[in-house]
Amino acid sequence: MNTHPIPPDLAEKVILADPSLRDGNFNKSVVLLAEHSPEEGAFGLILNHPSGQKVGDLITDPDFLELWKLPVHLGGPVARDQLTFAAFWERDSELGFATRISADEAKAYIGQPNTLVKAFAGYSGWSKNQLEDEVEQQAWSIIDPKVELLTCDHDITLWKTLLSELSPYHRILADAPDEILAN
Repeated sequence: MNTHPIPPDLAEKVILADPSLRDGNFNKSVVLLAEHSPEEGAFGLILNHPSGQKVGDLITDPDFLELWKLPVHLGGPVARDQLTFAAFWERDSELGFATRISADEAKAYIGQPNTLVKAFAGYSGWSKNQLEDEVEQQAWSIIDPKVELLTCDHDITLWKTLLSELSPYHRILADAPDEILAN
């Protein structure tokens, strides 16, 4: 029995990978679902998997000098050879965002107050009903995005922090060692 009803539209939600989801691509992932429809599937970006590279390592065109220092995150397992940008901002205590924006659009967002610009290699995608099935199998927890995403570290600690806030049970899961059965 599913104790977590699946909203009909998961767009603009954040999903947290269950600790049991250790496939490599989504291990301890925090994914912003930018697009979702039950008929078409879903598109999202993993927020907390830094690649260790900066945009300047990948784009050397001086027209994009403002973007060179941005860290590149692994947005997901699909199209990892493609670089895309996203902007996140706070307006009226709400988190807004634009994904799949061009480098020129990203440059326009840089320096705007309460705005974070991120670079992503690849994205996360689900076909029709795939994400709903995974949620039903409790592979993901669904939360609303919070403005605090603008100021927290976007690394593995983000998953632990957000998961810990769900419940005392989730706090135990977040603090558990990776290989709990090996202890």
